[in-house]
Amino acid sequence: MILKGLETLKLRMDAHSAGALELARWLEAHPRVARVYYPGLPSHPQHELAARQQRTGGGIVSFVVKGGRDGAWHVVDSTRLISITANLGDAKSTITHPASTTHGRLSPEARAAAGVEEGLLRVAMGLESVRDIEADLARGLR
Repeated sequence: MILKGLETLKLRMDAHSAGALELARWLEAHPRVARVYYPGLPSHPQHELAARQQRTGGGIVSFVVKGGRDGAWHVVDSTRLISITANLGDAKSTITHPASTTHGRLSPEARAAAGVEEGLLRVAMGLESVRDIEADLARGLR
């Protein structure tokens, strides 16, 4: 199974990365999004370093929703297509709220020091149409 999966790994990673870049650009232009973290965007503080070290920005986009935790959970709760989980690297797009999942055991001070804001969401781009993922997120970004 592992060897079979490796046969299409490059194709899948190229698709994840291309979709993530499109999604990051869309989110960066959205008025309900305060900030987008994606190394493929020129606005990312380490964009130049990422461009020297890797071919793409990868398949994960993090972004801060206006409205803090309530705003973030409104987006999560409004999704219908994106899976709500902390898993990464699936063929299906996933979304997670790091402050209450992956970083939930940290103190508020430790989360703040790590840059994990209450409005932060993370999307691991799957292989679906980017337009479908944007439409799914748009429901909660209204």
